[in-house]
Amino acid sequence: MADIFERIQKNYGPIGQHRENIHGYFAFPKLEGEIGSHMNFRGKEKIVWSLNNYLGLANHPEVRKADAEAAAQFGLALPMGARMMSGNSNYHEQLERELAAFESKEDAILLNFGYQGMVSLIDVICSRHDVIVYDAESHACIIDGLRLHVGNRFVFKHNDLEDCEKQLQRASALIEKQGAGGILLITEGVFGMAGDQGKLQEIAALKSKYQFRLLVDDAHGFGTLGKTGAGAGEEQGVQDEIDLYFSTFAKSMASIGAFVAGPRNIIDYIRYNIRSQIFAKSLPMPLVIGNLKRLELLRTHPEMKAKLWENALKLQNGLKAKGFDIGKTDSVVTPVYMKGGVEEASAMVMDLRENYHIFCSIVVYPVIPKGHIIYRLIPTAVHTDEDIALTLKAFEETKKKLDAGAYKVAEIPDMAETV
Repeated sequence: MADIFERIQKNYGPIGQHRENIHGYFAFPKLEGEIGSHMNFRGKEKIVWSLNNYLGLANHPEVRKADAEAAAQFGLALPMGARMMSGNSNYHEQLERELAAFESKEDAILLNFGYQGMVSLIDVICSRHDVIVYDAESHACIIDGLRLHVGNRFVFKHNDLEDCEKQLQRASALIEKQGAGGILLITEGVFGMAGDQGKLQEIAALKSKYQFRLLVDDAHGFGTLGKTGAGAGEEQGVQDEIDLYFSTFAKSMASIGAFVAGPRNIIDYIRYNIRSQIFAKSLPMPLVIGNLKRLELLRTHPEMKAKLWENALKLQNGLKAKGFDIGKTDSVVTPVYMKGGVEEASAMVMDLRENYHIFCSIVVYPVIPKGHIIYRLIPTAVHTDEDIALTLKAFEETKKKLDAGAYKVAEIPDMAETV
């Protein structure tokens, strides 16, 4: 019989195998100081492009005041217990009502976390007879929810309407054959890696030919897209066709928690059956009250979204003008695609951080195929023109070094944090 721990210690995984070299620098880095476009990394100030603080609400004075006053009044323990048992409050219900109204839905339910929320949402909605059709580039929370689904699931190529329809046909045929079940189609409002919007309008149009319900994860669209900031459904004019609208507070609201909005009777079913909320402590009062303030600011200060887009377009247009490939993004998420190995990417990241004082996230193998590098830049409303100009200059110069082979090294540099 094998020892589970012995097996684990022999194989730490594709990223974990490098842990002794990368911890504290490439993995688990520590950004310190006030949240903003400039923070400290290893004691030195950097321009930061890695924070999901789209609207700059993390350090907004009204938000900080609401957070502090709620913590002082209620502490972090209240309400004590799961909401169904002893953890409900007027504030929780108020936030649900306001979120539902903002998304033009009948009702909404709060979830403690976005990742956990989506996993358990799929579980509570779908039975073993139901078939799930989903986009190939769905977020990990969706994929992990699918892993728990005991029924069938069919994946369609990313944003490929022809393949989406093919999978709907397969799902419909299977349900007809088994004589039970329905179809749930899951896609995203904005795909967080590439920044392209899901084809919600075209997918919604398929409802005239196939019977299915549509669940949209709009974590990156909520607060950034649409006339009022209600998200990708509003942006594309199909909010009414989205049966269940899901988003998290971790992006535009710079907070913790999530919600799903939809028809009142369906939300009520979820409320009384979703295991991750029934058996988990309620969202603490300071977070709920803080999220009420964030939602208020999101609704009443459209200039924050306008500034976010102004910065995003300056960054994206600047990158394109310098010949960079930013893919098909039509959101504020800004990917930069390059070619190179993991070792080259590591050396380039070090150069950007140490010599140009730019901190941004990088994605390499095994997340994406070997030989490819993706930098993912997250612009915010609090970045300045100078931040953008310095970043464009840094990318231009380091890209020339990458192409010239200056970053070719034999192995990932040892940058592990020493204590």
